[in-house]
Amino acid sequence: MIEWDAVLKALVSSIVFSAIGLVFFAIAFVILQKVLPFSIRKEIEEDQNTALGIVLGSIFIAIAMIVSAAIHG
Repeated sequence: MIEWDAVLKALVSSIVFSAIGLVFFAIAFVILQKVLPFSIRKEIEEDQNTALGIVLGSIFIAIAMIVSAAIHG
């Protein structure tokens, strides 16, 4: 039989941790916008700066790994 209490608990914890992760990503992006001396949007959209996109992706992957490690203990 399916234990619905365990399924519900896992679902709620997944939603909570996903929300926490998204908040960390948003905070990291805002910090990057404030720290960098150029416009991220302009560099990626208008100037087609692929290198900046790769660096930002790497930063977000690193943050995801940190959040994942913190969640798993």
